[in-house]
Amino acid sequence: MLPEVNANQIDITLENFQHVILEESKTKVVMIQFWAPWSEPCTELAPVLQCIAAEYQRDLLFARVNCDEQQEIAGQFGVKGLPTVILVKDGQPLDGFAGPQEEKQIREMLDKHLPKEEDGLLQSAMELVLQGNYHDAFSFAKQALELNSERADIRLMMADCYVEVGQVELAKKLVEQVKLVDQDGQYQAIVGKIQLAEQAADSPEIQQLQTELEADPQSMELKVSLSVQLHQGHRTEEALMLLLSVLRQELGFGDAKKITLDMINALPDGDPLKSQYRRKIYSLLY
Repeated sequence: MLPEVNANQIDITLENFQHVILEESKTKVVMIQFWAPWSEPCTELAPVLQCIAAEYQRDLLFARVNCDEQQEIAGQFGVKGLPTVILVKDGQPLDGFAGPQEEKQIREMLDKHLPKEEDGLLQSAMELVLQGNYHDAFSFAKQALELNSERADIRLMMADCYVEVGQVELAKKLVEQVKLVDQDGQYQAIVGKIQLAEQAADSPEIQQLQTELEADPQSMELKVSLSVQLHQGHRTEEALMLLLSVLRQELGFGDAKKITLDMINALPDGDPLKSQYRRKIYSLLY
């Protein structure tokens, strides 16, 4: 029977060696400390490693090998001095160090191999996009961008979501920030999507309604019709601005209030446009 993993820590023995090294390391990075009770540096290092492991319980397992009791395991890893720490993933050594180390150096080493929070958020956004659910993907992409705005893959995911929720200009700004070295197939696909959105945003129906509105700028009916077409052309902010001008003129005009609320509610959570226009519409309603 395998010993229970408690508080993200386990002692490695010959009995559970294969389980920890081969099985546990499939889902987590295993941080193995080779130690001995008589080694003061080992004793000082252990609490630091425990503290770090507690912060990454989903992705990191802290395993310890007592070299006095498990000399065969220490020999398999070629341990020559204490303390020694080795990182293992998918059954293979990744990294490590021998001798005392500062906490900062240990964290820097781990940062190279542990999944980052934005990775999980980006993965969630990608899965939702594959399902065609850009509304929910937007929230995950936005959180990932807030954590790391320098990564091209996150910028492109956010740009893709912006196009789908009708904020093409914001999508363009993000794409413009992508460096030449990162302009891969995904980049080209998003650029093409933006170009198509811009073409759709200037449809003959929109052009006709704009011409009619120029001739009759006070027509609330034309403003509502144009706002619907603008929304369909992914020009959501322009549509909302137009509808708000109608509601300020006559709050109960036709379906203007319902259309405005439907457009606002259709925006994904986390979209600044959603909170901005909610405040504006509520100030009119109440």
